[in-house]
Amino acid sequence: MPGLESAASAAQKTMSPLVITTLLAAMLGTSFLSGIFGMAGGLILIGILLAIMPLPDAMVLHGVTQMASNGWRGLLWYKHVRWRAVGCYIVGCVVAVALWSLTRYVPSKPMALLMLGATPFIARLAPASLKPNPESALQGTIYGAICMMLLLLTGVVGPLIDTFFLGGKLDRREIVASKAACQVFGHAMKLVYFGEVISQPGTVDPLIAGLAIVASLVGTTLAARVLEAMTDKQFRSWANAIITVICGYYVIHGAVLLALPYANAK
Repeated sequence: MPGLESAASAAQKTMSPLVITTLLAAMLGTSFLSGIFGMAGGLILIGILLAIMPLPDAMVLHGVTQMASNGWRGLLWYKHVRWRAVGCYIVGCVVAVALWSLTRYVPSKPMALLMLGATPFIARLAPASLKPNPESALQGTIYGAICMMLLLLTGVVGPLIDTFFLGGKLDRREIVASKAACQVFGHAMKLVYFGEVISQPGTVDPLIAGLAIVASLVGTTLAARVLEAMTDKQFRSWANAIITVICGYYVIHGAVLLALPYANAK
């Protein structure tokens, strides 16, 4: 839509050099974090983007950066990818996108933040018989569908896919590599959805997108040595702690934003 594209372009042009520099620093830092744990970086980045950009634009730029960082991470750890788990996950993603495209739903920012933070806690409360197992074909397909729907609702799926892969017996390299492969496909589908399918698609400045890709690749590369130096026990301990802290924040933030209109009405 020409009107929307020009409005989005004008909004992006008003970004000061300081804002652009801050964004690039955030992308470098979050890709470094994701390069170590295979998660958390995208979760933090989407919160930053949602704070300064319209939701569709934030989703598009986030999709570009996450495809770059996850794609490069997948290449760095290519030999450790568990392709059976990735294939099942992708099947679930395709089903979810096909169904979601019928509604073209775009959530509000508060609802996106609330759902984003709540899903990992819900997964942890599941009974033992339903605990995540990335080596299960059925679970892989189900989680793929749920994660894809969450991607379209919130822009990221890190906490839930992290919980899924941490639930099995894969080592840290297999977890990071397999998640990266899954995330490349998921974010590609998200990019298509928010860039083409919805009635008011998002846009992004090509220059900012290019710089974001470079920052993501650099951060991911720098993180490789840190991941090698960690033990599997350290990896799982830190990953679970990071998920809990970040998701707890998003639940509180989303709940506050939802409550504000009612508080102001009084």
